[in-house]
Amino acid sequence: MMPEKEQVVVDSEMKKRYRNGETWQFENDIDNNNNNNMSVTVSDGVLLGLDGGTTSTVCICMPMIIPFSHSQLQSLPILSRAVAGCSNHNSIGEIAARETLEQVMADALSKCGSKRTSVRAVCLAVSGVNHPTDQQRILSWLRDIFPSDVRLYVQNDAVAALASGTMGKLHGCVLIAGTGSIAYGFTEDGKEARAAGAGPVLGDWGSGYGISSQALTAVIRAHDGRGPSTLLTSSILQTLGLSSAEELIGWTYADPSWARIAALVPVVVSCAEAGDEVANKILLESAQELASSVKAVVGRLGLCGQDGKDAFPLVLVGGVLEANTRWDVGKEVIKCISKYFPGMLPIRPKVEPAVGAAWLAWNFFMKEYNKELCSS
Repeated sequence: MMPEKEQVVVDSEMKKRYRNGETWQFENDIDNNNNNNMSVTVSDGVLLGLDGGTTSTVCICMPMIIPFSHSQLQSLPILSRAVAGCSNHNSIGEIAARETLEQVMADALSKCGSKRTSVRAVCLAVSGVNHPTDQQRILSWLRDIFPSDVRLYVQNDAVAALASGTMGKLHGCVLIAGTGSIAYGFTEDGKEARAAGAGPVLGDWGSGYGISSQALTAVIRAHDGRGPSTLLTSSILQTLGLSSAEELIGWTYADPSWARIAALVPVVVSCAEAGDEVANKILLESAQELASSVKAVVGRLGLCGQDGKDAFPLVLVGGVLEANTRWDVGKEVIKCISKYFPGMLPIRPKVEPAVGAAWLAWNFFMKEYNKELCSS
């Protein structure tokens, strides 16, 4: 993840270019210099896969190769990669979200010397897409950006995360636990279901925000005598450069952005590893909450079969679930879920969700392309 200060500088520069009308200026530069060394010649065009979350937004550009088999997807090279900040319209507003999404796509194309006329398909997988009206609103302004022959697809960011572990196939369940959390699943015949993912106000417990907000609450409770003393107090205050719990109140409400709060998760994990009972309880209950989201999705879709033992993939994505500490939240989640679904096959993707979005763009495009060939 890009350091916070560096991310702020990048986002500020991107928005400045957007508001000055410079977002697509590079296309004129390409036209004026056909021998540009940065130009990439791809006879069948390119794909854009975008993963937009509450913390960051990543856009991947890949070549569109026809004919090409699904089994070869992993061999598609990444032509360019661009990164920006939050693109969740529920967090920063629709105008700012659109600016971020449009600019990061332009940056990805600019980096590989391609223009919008080279794009064959775009898959935007964005957090905050919770209803068909969200999809249609994003599709409407995407149509204003790209030529009419470009295939456009809009999904929740959880769908790209699932695809990153299944090579673009929509089958199984994905659990995301980063700044926010969501469980999302698909059956092979296209049925889908989700649990959680409604944002911190409506209880994304188990997410980075949920874990950190509980830790902050525990510090305040310990300070005023409503809760037990905890190592979280000294650790969080030291991390934030504060001298007292009273100052924590001001820090929290000065900028209650989701990602800023969620950034305290490593502190909670460190305290739990040091034996703090309060921190340990927060992580354990968070793992159980995440497991309950998966259980709800799997049960509604019947992914486990009638006897509960059928095999299905469970893709685990997000900083909270990364296996890089002794207190492994992801491992605890798997332990909880396997009690109910012994056929569950945990997958930790080797590629990022933006690549999954690009694979989805390829799969969606080829499905329509082959259908058109058969009908012609």
